[in-house]
Amino acid sequence: MKQILILLSFLLTFNAFSQDGLPSVDLATIDGGTINIQKAAHSDNVVVVSLWATWCVPCIKELDAISEVWDDWTEETNVELIAVSVDDSRTVKRVKPMINGKGWDYTILLDTNNDEKRALGSSTVPLTLLVKNDKIV
Repeated sequence: MKQILILLSFLLTFNAFSQDGLPSVDLATIDGGTINIQKAAHSDNVVVVSLWATWCVPCIKELDAISEVWDDWTEETNVELIAVSVDDSRTVKRVKPMINGKGWDYTILLDTNNDEKRALGSSTVPLTLLVKNDKIV
């Protein structure tokens, strides 16, 4: 529980946004479908939205750290996680093998055109957001 509180406080400390909610952007799923990020993150529970890339070492470390406590988080808080890969068309082919190799049990979406990243005004990854009741906390 202490790890959860530390990570949540860390995430809250580094996330200050001028917009209230996630922008409405359609993203690809790993299976080739499309889903709107607003609809995917619509929940009464806390949803962690993490923008990451296969070439980003801090991103991988963050998602690995979350993976270590993921079972406890979901059991205690019903938190959900949506990991949005910002890999471009050249590197997106690395996403599926990486998540399979890591055993990450998250919802994975693909933002190959960086539409979500731009809409959030982010210049770099990792970017981690907490969303509650359709608002960025």
